[in-house]
Amino acid sequence: MEHAISIRVRYPECDPMGYLHHSHYLQYFEMGRIELLRAIGHSYADLEKAGVFFVVVKAEIRYRAAAKFDDELVLRTRIAKQTAVKIEHTYELKRGQTVLAEGHTTIACVDRGGQLQAIPEFLAGNDEG
Repeated sequence: MEHAISIRVRYPECDPMGYLHHSHYLQYFEMGRIELLRAIGHSYADLEKAGVFFVVVKAEIRYRAAAKFDDELVLRTRIAKQTAVKIEHTYELKRGQTVLAEGHTTIACVDRGGQLQAIPEFLAGNDEG
């Protein structure tokens, strides 16, 4: 399962040298996850109202090239693996044909108290056990 979004680098996201600050890549990845979820027919806000939360338990980014203010980027987000309680996503952020960053996150499903819970059945379409 994969979804792509376009992102334009905004001025306040850049460091004093005019490059996209490294901290924003994780925010972009979160945007990708939320839009992938929306594309398959679910709202994260509705999941939270129902007591279903996802927390990032692992994140890694491999930076390949820099992005600058006003660059138009494409982020591809893919579900790489899903188990009963976690989802692993991979990311590829590009400007044209240039790969700027590749990433991976693992999110775990928890309840309001932060305790692990099973991913709801309606989200378990990519379940691998």
